Amino acid sequence: MEKRTSFPFVFWIANSVEVLERFAYYGIYMGFGIYMAGLGYSKSELGIVQSIFLLFSYVIPLFSGTLADKYGFKKLLIVSYIAYLPSILLLIFTKSFSGIALTMLSIGLAAGIFKPLISGTVRAVTDKTNKTLGFGIFYAMVNFGASIGPVVMGQLRAISWDYAFYTAAGCIGIMLLITIFFYKEPEREEQRTTLAGKLKEIWQVLSDGKFAVFLILLGAFFWLPFWAFFNMLAMYVDGSLDTVELYENLKGIVGTTVLSVLSKTDEQGVSRILGETISHTGYIIFIFQVFVSRISEKFSAIPTFLTGLLIIVAGFFFLGYANVGPASIVFLGILLFAVGEMVSSPRIQEYITWIAPKEKAGLYMGTNFLAVGLGGALSGITYTSLYGYFNDMGHVEYVWYTLGVHQLIGILLIYGYVKLLGEFRELEK
Repeated sequence: MEKRTSFPFVFWIANSVEVLERFAYYGIYMGFGIYMAGLGYSKSELGIVQSIFLLFSYVIPLFSGTLADKYGFKKLLIVSYIAYLPSILLLIFTKSFSGIALTMLSIGLAAGIFKPLISGTVRAVTDKTNKTLGFGIFYAMVNFGASIGPVVMGQLRAISWDYAFYTAAGCIGIMLLITIFFYKEPEREEQRTTLAGKLKEIWQVLSDGKFAVFLILLGAFFWLPFWAFFNMLAMYVDGSLDTVELYENLKGIVGTTVLSVLSKTDEQGVSRILGETISHTGYIIFIFQVFVSRISEKFSAIPTFLTGLLIIVAGFFFLGYANVGPASIVFLGILLFAVGEMVSSPRIQEYITWIAPKEKAGLYMGTNFLAVGLGGALSGITYTSLYGYFNDMGHVEYVWYTLGVHQLIGILLIYGYVKLLGEFRELEK
């Protein structure tokens, strides 16, 4: 293997901003089902909000990635912060269903502007010697922020949700200052086309039938189950599992100091795990992502991706079993999902950016987010609603078994697609 090219300063600045944004984003989102339940809203209403939020979060990048290629990543980053900050603060003042839905739509818009900009930066400053490691580091930073956010916000929301929202807004303010003073636009080929020309390019990419079908398969059979996991797990742990037992399970492993930030103690002195503090994969991925990336870079993209999906299937079945067996099995389910995510998610995102010319990295990452948006939009209105249905039946674990079967069907369909139409060719630089 060739000697790796070192990462420039802007690579680390971009990843620092990503940590803060994921802290704020997941800090709010992971506990949002608990938040809406506390306000008296149903699972179906929650599913609608989740779908709207995820749809905007992941469809807007189609356009923001395109604009970033033309006008620069730094300018679009600042625009995203200006949209983010007041939207988060509005959550403090609005409690009606329509108000919450519109506010989360606004946050989704801001997040959507932001999303392709850091991954596009990583693509612009990496080459074939460091691309897999670079995206592995990027994904580790994503998950560092995503793991710390729910833990901190979980403790804050136990006091008052307003404290959580103020903290998220503060993170956005820090991101703005870092970007203004330290982010330097990465070098890449200057784009001279008009906005209309850029929109035409989007259509040209999506009019490639092979690529469009690939995006649909990813949306329906990777991103839909992926987002269903994050939509439902905090509610599942908080509402269906024995959180006192989970506290005792962890007590002998991590000690009371760590447990104090993962749990709350009620007036009777009983300690329980807070659902959102363990219901994510970030803490696992932050530790192991670079190691997994070093292994996965030795293998081709699609087989690696499908292997990750198969591991996720096993995770879903163990999550379901936690409701009828020992509650501690939920940790094995989360671990397996995390391993599958580490193997599959950064690899497929890297794959898509590396079938794109460097000067069109933002454009291709934007079209990739269409698949994420499709899966996210369907996940709330289908699986969150199914969660409520199975919960009313007294068999909430069925939702995880259904997800496992869904994912297996996806593996077969994607494998058949590749066998029939072949893989895309990754570029050398």
